[in-house]
Amino acid sequence: MFKRGRFPVEIILVCVRWYYKYGISYRDLTEMMQERGVEVDPSTIMRWVHRYAPELEKWVRWYQGYRAASWRVDETYVKVGGKWKYLFRAVDKHGRLIDFMLSDRRNTRAAHRFLSKALTTMRHWPPSSVTTDQLGSYPKAISRLQREGKMPDSTKHRTCKYLTTSLKQTMVRSSKSFDRFGAFRP
Repeated sequence: MFKRGRFPVEIILVCVRWYYKYGISYRDLTEMMQERGVEVDPSTIMRWVHRYAPELEKWVRWYQGYRAASWRVDETYVKVGGKWKYLFRAVDKHGRLIDFMLSDRRNTRAAHRFLSKALTTMRHWPPSSVTTDQLGSYPKAISRLQREGKMPDSTKHRTCKYLTTSLKQTMVRSSKSFDRFGAFRP
């Protein structure tokens, strides 16, 4: 993954990690690296982030570990890169992110695709219950996933307005980061 790099792997990993974990700009990261004796250009750090972040995210997913078996799933309308999209999110009962997905539509097909993606991400820890709002797409998507064998038949689907309230509140807070950075950042 890090073949033919001019910089040591440790420096690349630190820059990518600090960029995502702390929201530090490329210029500030450059300055921080200079304080540590490493001369690196902001555009180089940007290339590292674009090149290595998706692969690192796959590695990190496994080590994030177990999530509670009770999922809360919801969607909201956000502006990403000047276009309105639906942000589907799933969290466990403790509020820890399971998965997210951007979609142009909010229909059964999008709900199925999102839940399938979340189940693939958490394939070792399937849900015992999925709580959603009253969107009619979720029951159809869940029953289809159960017929396909991707979701256990024992998984219960609940529709409850107040259980997804905390998820809606975190979505409002996270949507402010869309405005701050001007584009979507995972």
